[in-house]
Amino acid sequence: MRTVVHCAPGAAIRIPALFEGLGAKRVLLVSDKGLVQAGIVQQIQSVFEHNNLGKVKLAGVYTDILPDASCSSVNDATEFARSLAADSILAIGGGSVLDASKGIKYALHNGLTDIGDALQTGIKIEAWPKQSAAGIPHIGVPTTAGTGAEASAIAVFLNEEMNIKSNLVSPGLEPDMAVLDANLTVGLPASITAATGMDALTHAIEAIASPASNCMTDAHAFMAAQLIMENLPLVVENGDDVIARSNMLQASTMAIDAFFGCLNAIPVHNCAHAFGAMFHIPHGDANAALLPIVLDAMKDFYVGQGARLAKAVNCFSEGKSDDELLADATFAIKKLTETINTPTNFQKWGVSSEHRESITTAIASDPAAMFLPLPPQAVNNIIDRVL
Repeated sequence: MRTVVHCAPGAAIRIPALFEGLGAKRVLLVSDKGLVQAGIVQQIQSVFEHNNLGKVKLAGVYTDILPDASCSSVNDATEFARSLAADSILAIGGGSVLDASKGIKYALHNGLTDIGDALQTGIKIEAWPKQSAAGIPHIGVPTTAGTGAEASAIAVFLNEEMNIKSNLVSPGLEPDMAVLDANLTVGLPASITAATGMDALTHAIEAIASPASNCMTDAHAFMAAQLIMENLPLVVENGDDVIARSNMLQASTMAIDAFFGCLNAIPVHNCAHAFGAMFHIPHGDANAALLPIVLDAMKDFYVGQGARLAKAVNCFSEGKSDDELLADATFAIKKLTETINTPTNFQKWGVSSEHRESITTAIASDPAAMFLPLPPQAVNNIIDRVL
């Protein structure tokens, strides 16, 4: 993991000094309107205003990032950054803001005025040395514990002109540093806390089940999953629990590192992308409903993973077969979704049986399907369950 992590309640006060250490002078703060209304943006601005002795200045603030990190908002923010002569980027927000900040950095580094020019397909993967770190100081401050976008070299953008969600994977796309300040997540509503937490759990579970999992990814994936199972109910019940909030932020960062470090077959995300794009289902809610459903519908894929998955969700049952342990793990996750009150189906988003054919096509054509095309019978089973 290239990103250096600073984790402590109140750690946001370090941000100007961290930028100074990275050689920054003129920082562009990127966020969204919701965090302006919540007072988070103003809180970070005040940190810079009281940084009288430092050489780092807040050159400007851009808060028009749209959901799904649309190409248009990335382009507008990039133009704004150039007008300010900004030399560094501070992202404060959830996955969309963090991904948008990566797009701004990528566009500045590659001389783009329209990031859509680089995103003509569902996925673009670049590798070192053809593409390298931009050298633009970049700090990510997550306000949700879910996507882990503050530490991943992947970003998802909505290409409005082509009406597709494009994935960009590129070395150095991730922030140089992540500041995990639990105080900034205390005001997050219970429903968003729950949904984003399930996104993080899905990252951990899919890393554990990945055919490319290894000792290093396991270290982060198992710890992340166990932390989430223990702490997510706590923060949903009591959003002021700063210790549990901090544990969730760390779990989210570890989960994405594991997920990206063994990226391979990801059937849950494959389905979540498809349903999310078609019906505008928030990614965390999509993963929350789909995780136990896909575990059950794709038993052939998870053969031999029962003991590992049971351990990940804190099910320690001796004397059981691997199939029984897979069932136990699936049940534990389903019970968690009921406890934190996340959706178990997609009825509220208007998904109906008449969409079956288009859903099947969307699942098959999602970029994740290149790792593992889902069997038709499993897809039908999944669709039946989400209905």
